[in-house]
Amino acid sequence: MIYCIEDDPAIRNLMIYALKGAGLEARGFESAEVFWSAWAEVKPQMVMIDIMLPGEDGLSVLRKLRAKAGSSQVPVIITSAKGEEYDKVIGLDLGADDYLAKPFGMMEMISRVRAVLRRTESPAPFRVLRNGSLEMNVDEHTVSIDGNIIPLTLKEYELLYLFLTNPGRVYTRENLLSLVWNDDYLGETRTVDVHIGTLRSKLGECAGLIETVRGVGYKLGGKR
Repeated sequence: MIYCIEDDPAIRNLMIYALKGAGLEARGFESAEVFWSAWAEVKPQMVMIDIMLPGEDGLSVLRKLRAKAGSSQVPVIITSAKGEEYDKVIGLDLGADDYLAKPFGMMEMISRVRAVLRRTESPAPFRVLRNGSLEMNVDEHTVSIDGNIIPLTLKEYELLYLFLTNPGRVYTRENLLSLVWNDDYLGETRTVDVHIGTLRSKLGECAGLIETVRGVGYKLGGKR
């Protein structure tokens, strides 16, 4: 998952669209405040930060990320309309892994993102996620049970990925709506129930892995 902090909605949406089109999971945030709320729920694979943000600026976010024990190794790309050498140097000195000066092309952005991920990723245990006979190959974006591929929609896949990377954690419907459909989605929590239902039906013998916590929401249970 790549988190993009960008206050311009047109640029933010284009970045998210391009990243997803390249097969990468991505979420966008208009400010540091909403980014930190999401960070508390799910840690991303990479963070892209615009320097000029309302409220807390991008360099402050970068400082905090590098100061935290649980985030100091998360790769960060700084983006900014400022073209001065000073901004680039400050960002890199604070620990950014790369810098993109606006305006930048989406192909260049994808290339930079992939390059940083190649440099910073160690062989990770989360590239293939397993729970019993259920397996998710993150690189290939596939889900299988006993080797048989299970076709999922994007939202079903994102829900399952969230559960598999946070086993045992209970999510309310509001949590799931925010994390999977984004904070600005104007929908009802019933949307979550419908997608959980279709996901369970596709998982067949593994459907019981996604447990209902009565009066709260859902969680991923033990191996089946």
